[in-house]
Amino acid sequence: MSTYLTEEKKNEIFAEHGGSATNTGSTEGQIALFTFRIKALSEHLKSNKQDNSCKRSMLTLVGKRKRLLKYLMQKDIQGYRNLIEKLGIRK
Repeated sequence: MSTYLTEEKKNEIFAEHGGSATNTGSTEGQIALFTFRIKALSEHLKSNKQDNSCKRSMLTLVGKRKRLLKYLMQKDIQGYRNLIEKLGIRK
């Protein structure tokens, strides 16, 4: 696990979005975790534009988040709308 993501921060993200800190498999919690990691990597890339491995990792996370958002939209449209509003992603 990366240094920017401590165990306490991860538990806090899952508790807020996944229902409980131990519910790491919830779609909402995983999307929130990916969003946090994407924001941290994009901040890193602002000062380190040539870091191609970081750029690739971020694009991989964006793709995973996109697939999870698509799944959530098909299963629970209201939960999808609430989550993207709370996280500040999409339109």
